Amino acid sequence: MAHHNFYDVNIKWQTLGNFEHLLYSILDIDEHNKIIDVIFKFAAHQKIVLHRHKALNKTFVIQGEHRLYEADGRLKEVRAVGSYTTTLPSDDPHREGGGDVDAIVYFSIRGNNGVLYEILDDELNIIATLGFEDFINLNKNLA
Repeated sequence: MAHHNFYDVNIKWQTLGNFEHLLYSILDIDEHNKIIDVIFKFAAHQKIVLHRHKALNKTFVIQGEHRLYEADGRLKEVRAVGSYTTTLPSDDPHREGGGDVDAIVYFSIRGNNGVLYEILDDELNIIATLGFEDFINLNKNLA
């Protein structure tokens, strides 16, 4: 079976601060219903910064394998292309990354207008947060 990559030439990818191996494109922010729709691109064979999800996340894998890793780097879960997952808020820290090709994953982040992600260092200290307002500001800066 031939593998076809998602044709993403029309997606305006952005970098998120100095986070490595991660690009994003905000599709929509519904301020009334507190829903953010965003596409993330995770670099192949890489892991992004350690973090926690503090809001309900629904994900759909558009390209590649979406790989999740434990805080210590062990592979925790592999989500194949076409996978749809609902993940509740959790205090469980993890990293994410791509498989043999860049993973492109649609995220619908729901129902929380406060902190959505906590960014951690390797000792599990919170070094930054990404909140609903941060996404609104990221989106405004593109206008």
